[in-house]
Amino acid sequence: MPTGSGKSLCYQLPALTLPGPGLAVVFSPLIALMEDQVAALKRKGIRAEFINSTLERRERERRYKAVASGEYELVYVTPERMRKPDFVDAIRRVVGGIKLVAVDEAHCIAKWGHDFRPAYQEIGEFRRQLGSPLTVALTATATAPVRADIRRTLGRDEREMPLFASGIDRPNLSFTVEEAWGGEGKIDTICNIASQWRGTGIVYFTLVKSIEQAAQELRKKWGTKRMEIYHGQLPPTEKKRVYDRFAAAKPDDQLLLLATNAFGMGVDKADIRFIIHAQIPGSVEAYYQEVGRAGRDGEASRCTLLYEEADLAIQHQFVDWRNPGSAMLQEAAHKFQSSPYADLSVDELRDQIIRRDRGDRRAEYCVTALEKLGVIEQGSAPDRYQFVRPLAEEEVDDSALEEKKSRDLKRLLDMVNLVRSDDIRRFIIDYFELGETVV
Repeated sequence: MPTGSGKSLCYQLPALTLPGPGLAVVFSPLIALMEDQVAALKRKGIRAEFINSTLERRERERRYKAVASGEYELVYVTPERMRKPDFVDAIRRVVGGIKLVAVDEAHCIAKWGHDFRPAYQEIGEFRRQLGSPLTVALTATATAPVRADIRRTLGRDEREMPLFASGIDRPNLSFTVEEAWGGEGKIDTICNIASQWRGTGIVYFTLVKSIEQAAQELRKKWGTKRMEIYHGQLPPTEKKRVYDRFAAAKPDDQLLLLATNAFGMGVDKADIRFIIHAQIPGSVEAYYQEVGRAGRDGEASRCTLLYEEADLAIQHQFVDWRNPGSAMLQEAAHKFQSSPYADLSVDELRDQIIRRDRGDRRAEYCVTALEKLGVIEQGSAPDRYQFVRPLAEEEVDDSALEEKKSRDLKRLLDMVNLVRSDDIRRFIIDYFELGETVV
């Protein structure tokens, strides 16, 4: 189902209405999103909780006991939690057993997916150990190969685990691509679209530097009071301020948000009137997730991509950064293991393994890869990470890393083909829906 169409209800309602006692376990890769969903459920009086690496050890242990004793109806966890003996023990002792397993962002299961997360590959075996409870996998962005990999990992076939799809098309969204010639041309187009479409809009950039440069020009033409910026380098308090203002914005405010892809996941705002990509995204999946945040109220909304061929070089660089070689991953893991400090920040790791300017983001992707593998976890602060276990040699096969890099480049080529397509809507529908009949 498309982003924002209600996939969460497909496991939340069964968790509450299936007969008998028991717990629904929801695997989610996004800590912020699971915390937001749990907070919303609690406001409705639903006994839900999350367990992840942000909790103090004492609080995690308290929640494990509550899980085992049957205090919760739903519990949200990251997939890496399956590797924690205390969690596994609590799950196996749940009063009434596990009555439902929900795999959110299920494309993370698939090696062919655009956001592969290795721990997701273990859900199938974990599910079997629990007696194969009723299972649902949910995603907005699963191509035919990804859907096949999801079933294979969960140990199901098409008959046992049919595909239910609402259809990928969003008729109220209009899709356009416009050639862009330099920053000034992009600024003029952004202002024209924002003036034509009354309401709130998001302009996505790939680089923080590009946001800051565009913001200087847009403040002159669009006005400081009607514009905000959001990216991963902002302090948490500033992120919250920007998010709160964006969520509360009325159409007459004509608020324009300049953001990287750090903004959007879990955003609960129905009346976003336009999405502009000022720089080309790295995949059709990423593009569709981001434009899918527009027009959730069913009203007409515009999705425009400003295409400049030079921007492809940025995405090529990102592919290189996202795929650090085995030698760098091993070195990064060793730095965490041998550090005299309890934890390290990304900046500290960068200084030790790259020794280059902050524009080189390989350290960030090393941290991401090691965290996904369960080698490190969040430490004393959100931007610090601590050592958990050594990295095994077989976990970083060079041929597998090269294969993943090739897939990332193929996704970028698919995005270029979308840009060049005569019918973007048909291209998107074919990209996601070909290869399987939907129920």
